[in-house]
Amino acid sequence: MPRESGYTRRDFLKTAGLAAGLACGLERVARGAAESVRAGKRPNVIYILADQLRYQSLGYAGDAKARTPHIDRLASQGVSFRQCVSSMPVCAAYRASLFTGKYPSSTGVAINELRVNPNQRCLGHVVTEGGYETGYIGKWHLWANNSNHNAMESSYIPPEMKKYRLGWDGFWAAYNFNHMYYQNFYYMDEPVKHTFEGYEPDGQTDMAVDFVRKHAGKDKPFYLTLSVGTPHDPWGSNNVPAKYLDLFKDVEFPLPENWSDTPDPYMDRNTDPKAWLAHWKPNLPAYQRVYYAMTANLDDNVGRIMDAVDAAGIGNDTIIVFTSDHGEMFGANGRVFKLTFYEPAARVPMIIHWPGTIPGGLVSDACMGTPDIMPTLLGLMGLPIPGTVEGMDLSHLALGRKGPEPEFAFLQGLGHTWQWNDGFEWRAVRDKRYTYAIYRRDKSELLFDNQGDSLQMRNLARDPAHGDTLDRLRREMAEKMKSLGDAFEACTWYRDHWTDGKRNIVASAKGKF
Repeated sequence: MPRESGYTRRDFLKTAGLAAGLACGLERVARGAAESVRAGKRPNVIYILADQLRYQSLGYAGDAKARTPHIDRLASQGVSFRQCVSSMPVCAAYRASLFTGKYPSSTGVAINELRVNPNQRCLGHVVTEGGYETGYIGKWHLWANNSNHNAMESSYIPPEMKKYRLGWDGFWAAYNFNHMYYQNFYYMDEPVKHTFEGYEPDGQTDMAVDFVRKHAGKDKPFYLTLSVGTPHDPWGSNNVPAKYLDLFKDVEFPLPENWSDTPDPYMDRNTDPKAWLAHWKPNLPAYQRVYYAMTANLDDNVGRIMDAVDAAGIGNDTIIVFTSDHGEMFGANGRVFKLTFYEPAARVPMIIHWPGTIPGGLVSDACMGTPDIMPTLLGLMGLPIPGTVEGMDLSHLALGRKGPEPEFAFLQGLGHTWQWNDGFEWRAVRDKRYTYAIYRRDKSELLFDNQGDSLQMRNLARDPAHGDTLDRLRREMAEKMKSLGDAFEACTWYRDHWTDGKRNIVASAKGKF
């Protein structure tokens, strides 16, 4: 049964557990934009994935400091899902959700530095079987089961282990993790460490442009993922080209309005009050300057991709997606980095550009989460959606049509960023107006009105005037967690029940793979 037929979102939540079981091994053909696939030829796809780029730091989102004309143009010519959130705002969990269409509790990726279980039906499998030539360039972060990322065994996926590429069986130039952009490296199909001359994002874009030129106009469509490391920290001045840093030399970067001299104790690191004031408070302005410089460089490279597509004459036949795995707090709400439900970390850009098919300047306020991306793309491509997918096909919204959409986005914080440490677990739901969250540690609750309090400074959870809203969001969260088998366990529980003890994932909330 196609996901958009008959069901309301609430009906879907109530029956998801049963439906997933019945649908295992089956596939539903997406209708979304199937009729938009011209003359029987499917569209090319270029998926540009930034790392740690928040929605609010882009020009089209209203940031006057940003130098992002190409990304802004992409948004003006396509659709922007401006309420899109990362369902678990951390690198590996996002990537696993992106490629499987599942939530972290179903992929098993509870923290970073785990090796994903390959026995799942993934986006790459469907795309490859659908006749696409594939390419993957850049950060992977689903292979290494340790933090020694420079070691060859942590980044090189040998041919006999190719199933860990999750179906991306074509061109491969990737690494597991690296954010020293002048000390770059990548591996292909042999145990040889390759490097780019100069700045890593520029070299990766060179490779992507070459891929587009080689595959444009061929009988088979292509799907290219360009997974760029910027603007992820470290934010030293030696980690970005000087010409981009110079663009912001006279720009002021004050602390955020919702800065606190006391760090949030629920943060999984950087909670030492002395270090917070001695390190983060004085350095945040300089760090933001580098972040914006990295983003400006990223924007130039997005422009190069767009120019390559146009020069190849395939603009109307190519979907370009621009997004990020999560955002960055930069001191807001007493926090830095990610892995939280607060807006700067959770809300990400999501632009889908397809000239001649997607209306330009379209904006959607649908509550899109990471598991919705895979079915939405497959819907636009006219490819079958695996029955194991837990997200929702929103391709009709991308095309400017009315139809079902999620009532809210569900977010999970399964533990620490990369360590098996308890006490940092949380869950959240975010609808078009409110964010509701609860911490496992002490069951403390937070409720924010994102329309009236965009900085999320006033916790309304104990305000009797918002009691009905609080009850509704509690119920919606409980229903969603039940449908996913999410029991809100401690972080070490996932280690003991989902891994083999060596950080290889063998199970999830839904059992063995």
